[in-house]
Amino acid sequence: MEPRIWDAHCHLSGVPGETPGKRAVQLLEYAGRLGIERICVSMGMSWIYDPSPEQLRAQNDDVLQAVQELPERVFGFVYLNPRHTEASLAEIERCLRDGPMVGVKLWVARRCNAPELDPLVRRAAELGAVILQHTYLKATGNLPGESTPIELAELARRHPRARFIAAHSGGDWEVGFRALRDCGNVCVDLCGFDPAAGVTEMAVRELGAERVIYGSDAGGRSFASQLAKVAGADIPESAKRLILGQNLRCLLGPVLESKGVKA
Repeated sequence: MEPRIWDAHCHLSGVPGETPGKRAVQLLEYAGRLGIERICVSMGMSWIYDPSPEQLRAQNDDVLQAVQELPERVFGFVYLNPRHTEASLAEIERCLRDGPMVGVKLWVARRCNAPELDPLVRRAAELGAVILQHTYLKATGNLPGESTPIELAELARRHPRARFIAAHSGGDWEVGFRALRDCGNVCVDLCGFDPAAGVTEMAVRELGAERVIYGSDAGGRSFASQLAKVAGADIPESAKRLILGQNLRCLLGPVLESKGVKA
């Protein structure tokens, strides 16, 4: 039986199309060729590193439009900026509690171990929403507000009831897996870096297959190159099914149930 593939990490930026809906259609055309059933989309049609409250709302409006046009195949994650706590909390209520979004996206405006994240994480946990937190360790040096997997481990220990996905596995995935190994409320996604022999095998060995998730980072990366990390891994087929979709469906289960969406 073919696995049901859900992609945890997609963006509208870098995709052809004049509107969010057209860009989502383009993403799904590519995804459909590879058997990807659903995609999770966050952030708007252009990159904004440190969005103002007005920009934050506009970014989320882009994603809401994509979700509303393609509700059977697109999930939305609400983009937040911890520098604007009240605006971010308002976006959680608007887009997640009262709207169709199912998760939270945090990027590079503020390092994730900062106390400003605490009220956002607490509210996301109350709503049963998973938090997709960008993590990276760059050889050239991180951006001022860019988080590392070590910092995510600190945040996750402060909030044991919250559930996180460490986007990109920290980039330097050997360090990332080990930094997060003891944080049972953190999964890792495999997207955003070039396929490398052994990455998925190490993730499964260090964390267990139940804490590893497929994501592509499309349109910044191709679906195929990121799927190859799982398809070509020397792991059991049962582990591949978990990574390609079952784990994400489990993470999203509570919020999907609250919205009456069948996984």
